[in-house]
Amino acid sequence: MADVKHSLPRASEDRTRDRIDVAPRFTQADVIRLNNLFRGQDAAEVVASVIGAGLLGETAIVSSFGAESAVLLHLVAQVAPDMPVLFLDTGKHFPETLAYRDELAVRLGLNIVNLTPDADDLAKKDATELRWSYDPDGCCEIRKVKPLEKALADFDTSITGRKGFQAATRTGLPRFELDGTTGRLKFNPLANWTREDLDAYFAAHDLPRHPLEAQGYPSIGCSPCTSKVRPGEDPRSGRWRGWDKTECGIHDAVSPIGEDPANDPAF
Repeated sequence: MADVKHSLPRASEDRTRDRIDVAPRFTQADVIRLNNLFRGQDAAEVVASVIGAGLLGETAIVSSFGAESAVLLHLVAQVAPDMPVLFLDTGKHFPETLAYRDELAVRLGLNIVNLTPDADDLAKKDATELRWSYDPDGCCEIRKVKPLEKALADFDTSITGRKGFQAATRTGLPRFELDGTTGRLKFNPLANWTREDLDAYFAAHDLPRHPLEAQGYPSIGCSPCTSKVRPGEDPRSGRWRGWDKTECGIHDAVSPIGEDPANDPAF
């Protein structure tokens, strides 16, 4: 395990945490240093190191409680069982997803924070609840992007369960990256994991699977915008099928390495 004591300042000490965003909490230099520092370590070691050393500041997990979510939630729960788990309760989830969320909450002792869309936004912009059918970007903005943006204002780091193999937009996903221009850090512990790695972890820790996974849903979002995936398709091809859309808006596509020196997929 890397000696991280003097590699980066603790968020609560040398780095000034400024809630009105006068200065960034993390910089691109921090991201590059973190990706280099933990190169060669497995996900469990990295999670334990960065959380134990206080490198992430105020941190929350962002979880969809989808097909692979139990792996990340279990990994972090071993180190920080009280860490907030932010769940975007869009009002459009499959009943199976809500039941799976509740099952994992009990099984892993999770501290779940349900984030709901603003009632005024829904009344003004999606009174029919059919915006997903003609403007999926706008629907995601109301039900996902804005609620999460508001919640993450109180945090320095978000932890995600994204993996590079899930879609072309995620190829080369690094472990650490900046969240846009906010100065907030995104930590992707499973960035280089494969489907086989996930299956092995589920089996080793006897974790329950999302009930829809066995029915042909390897990636699960809101029910109106999620369809089954055919053999040979990438795992996220069933999301927003028929639209030129592969992400809901809370994550950007991974930048090419030449444009972003921190985005080095070597692990």
